Amino acid sequence: MNKSPQNGIRNAPHRKKVSLYKPVGRRRNKMISIIIPIYDEENNIDPLFDALLPVLKGLLRGFEIIAVNDGSRDLSLQRLRVASANIPELRVIDFRRNYGQTAAIMAGIDYASGEIIIPIDADLQNDPEDIPTLLTKLDEGFDVVSGWRQVRKDAAFRRNFISRIANYIISRVSGVHLKDYGCTLKAYRSDVLKGFRLYGEMHRFIPIYASWMGARTTEIPVRHHPRRFGKSKYGLGRIMKVILDLVVVKFLDEHYVKPIYVFGGFGLISLALSFVSGVTMLYWKVVDGVSMISTPLPLLTALTFLVGFISFLMGLLAEMLVRTYFESQGRSAYWVRELINFPEQK
Repeated sequence: MNKSPQNGIRNAPHRKKVSLYKPVGRRRNKMISIIIPIYDEENNIDPLFDALLPVLKGLLRGFEIIAVNDGSRDLSLQRLRVASANIPELRVIDFRRNYGQTAAIMAGIDYASGEIIIPIDADLQNDPEDIPTLLTKLDEGFDVVSGWRQVRKDAAFRRNFISRIANYIISRVSGVHLKDYGCTLKAYRSDVLKGFRLYGEMHRFIPIYASWMGARTTEIPVRHHPRRFGKSKYGLGRIMKVILDLVVVKFLDEHYVKPIYVFGGFGLISLALSFVSGVTMLYWKVVDGVSMISTPLPLLTALTFLVGFISFLMGLLAEMLVRTYFESQGRSAYWVRELINFPEQK
């Protein structure tokens, strides 16, 4: 089955992408876009740029920093305004309200101009000095380099233990084995992110989608520091969201272009159960003389038949919606990486 980038991450409407600026005097293929989601991090903003800028300038590549203010209620936006006046490479995207980390990263990707995209947390727990290591690994031919917080400086049970369990489940379900899906610090080639739309908590699943598209993915250890200011925005409630998003990811990976396989399969099981219960009910009535109304079998037969019939109808409706989506958007159920030895299109 073809793994489509539409699986779980819907394609954006086709439109010409407008960058916030055009880099002058810099080679486009060396451009790096750093994406920083920010939510109530006023005390971390200045130290973050103090640590980040020397690293980026030392790379001898063109770069931009896209800071996404995700509806902060503190002075984060004011600090970003001041910083943008002093840092020419800093771009600021200000959300009207808090939409979450996934939406912030998605906005950064939409406005990024670089060939390489690197998200990083604003809380200084990720170390900017790991960025050159990510880039070196990317230059070896990988499309995605994921950071692995090998020695985490978080709460032992509430963060570390739960995170290990979540990473194990995600790896087993997806088939893409990473030790740390939750680490924001990753490096992507921008072409593996084209057309992606992110929802829920799905930013952590980008390596999965990229791998399904054929991207070469790897993972390397990165440093992790204790939080200096503010408090973590993550809680145990996010685990449930991640699990539900993982269910969506797996479903859309396996059945995005053929939803009838899921609904129809469930419908067949329900109809088979209805048939078995109906035959059993008639057997007991004819052979043993058991009254139909003295058993739950009539109700079970009727309910399972209705569930099976409705499942088939839902599957057909889903099939029509999928076809309508692809045809109305001019989309295909697959993406081609490269065409070799084809006549050039005029």
